Amino acid sequence: MIANLKGIYETVEYKDDSFIQLYDNREYEAYPRHWHTCVEIIMPTVEKMRMEYDGIPVTLNEQDILFICPGALHSLEACVGERYIFQIELSAVTHLKSIESFSTLLYPGILITPEEAPDIYDDMRRIVNSIVDEYHSKGIFYEARIYSLMLEMLVTLRRSPYAAGRQLGVSGSKQKEYLEKFMDVCSFIDEHCTEDLTLEEVADRAGFSKYHFSRLFKQFTSISFYKYMNQKRIETAEKLLVNPGMSITEVSLSSGFSSMSSFIRMFKLIKGCTPTEYRSLYNL
Repeated sequence: MIANLKGIYETVEYKDDSFIQLYDNREYEAYPRHWHTCVEIIMPTVEKMRMEYDGIPVTLNEQDILFICPGALHSLEACVGERYIFQIELSAVTHLKSIESFSTLLYPGILITPEEAPDIYDDMRRIVNSIVDEYHSKGIFYEARIYSLMLEMLVTLRRSPYAAGRQLGVSGSKQKEYLEKFMDVCSFIDEHCTEDLTLEEVADRAGFSKYHFSRLFKQFTSISFYKYMNQKRIETAEKLLVNPGMSITEVSLSSGFSSMSSFIRMFKLIKGCTPTEYRSLYNL
């Protein structure tokens, strides 16, 4: 069961002064629609399970792996069987430039199966099983080892054409070229999302017409250019809201929104609550 749920926001209660948690879940219990700031990885080990993430219904077979990004809404149906539910905060490593953008590229998550992701499935399953072994062993430096395994997982996902390429419609050397190009584009947006970036400006940077760029960008990220921009601006706003000295108006302007109304509307659309309600979740 979810121990601390306020509305649809879950405050994950970690143990032992850690930011890592693993459940060997065997409960026949439904988990309502919710989100949290940590990464969540789910892998059924006995029987299949049904769930939903970001409005996408999915059935996980035994040994399938679902990687859920921070902030993604998800819910689980009550089902028999057993599954691993692993949660980890990545704040300790998000200062790394290559890690900073991964969650948006993979948002809301990615299902890894032997059929759909044969290039990375075996590695991902090995990493998940190693995380489980380390967690249960509680050996010396087990937390450091788990974080190193998570970094290996993120690098594997980031380099995978299946995970990061999102089926750009090209193959061979072109696929690698486009993958590198759109990774550069996303890093550029991540760094300048609070500025008045236009579709035409970013498309020109990538060397495409805005129409061709829009189509490829959506194939790469699964969302439109403007939705990507707004997600990055809301991520910026989340960080700024932690500072009680900043007013909501200041947060809005510093996050790249031209009006308070558009900021509040977009924040509620993406996070399911207003900026003021979000700030109250942290008792700021």
